[in-house]
Amino acid sequence: MIPRQFVITTSILFVLAMGMSIYVWELRHREIANPRPIIATQHVAPPPAGPSERVNVYVAYDDPGELRPLAISIPLSSNRQQRAEELLRGLVNIYLGKSSSHSLAPGAEIRDVYLVDPGLAVIDVNSAFVDGQTSGVLAEELTVVSMIQTLSSNVPGLMRVKIVANGKERETLAGHVDLSRFYEVSQVSELAKQLLAQ
Repeated sequence: MIPRQFVITTSILFVLAMGMSIYVWELRHREIANPRPIIATQHVAPPPAGPSERVNVYVAYDDPGELRPLAISIPLSSNRQQRAEELLRGLVNIYLGKSSSHSLAPGAEIRDVYLVDPGLAVIDVNSAFVDGQTSGVLAEELTVVSMIQTLSSNVPGLMRVKIVANGKERETLAGHVDLSRFYEVSQVSELAKQLLAQ
């Protein structure tokens, strides 16, 4: 004969185990039904150092399909690489504004700009920049030309530019403009001249 205390203890443990199983199943079911949003890590840029300087950036305007030079004052470093990053971040901030003429997705940013001698710049954008880009040949072309023209007109000695996303090569920006190639600054400057507002 089995002692009565053993039967009671076993019964209580069995009920607790069943209750815990039902609770875990319910938690799992809730998690599947309402997954937590994935929080994207955001690259934090160091604060710009140096005195403010007045520079021209080339701003894209989607409706007329053109570029326009815009003089802005931003703190710029004397270091070429930091200067390049600050210039492009200033341009992206214009595009992220409420009344932007060429909108980028919220969270779009320039992660880094690497200046590789002789005369090569690698622009590293984040995934929000690429994923939120308006699809279309002209919109994508305006983005690329705007960045390269801004960079090459303010950082002397650049001959070629490569654009990557999160440090990795992408085939296109948003399905049209080829990002797998190196852009010749002289060719982009000619295209920029054609796109400049008359």
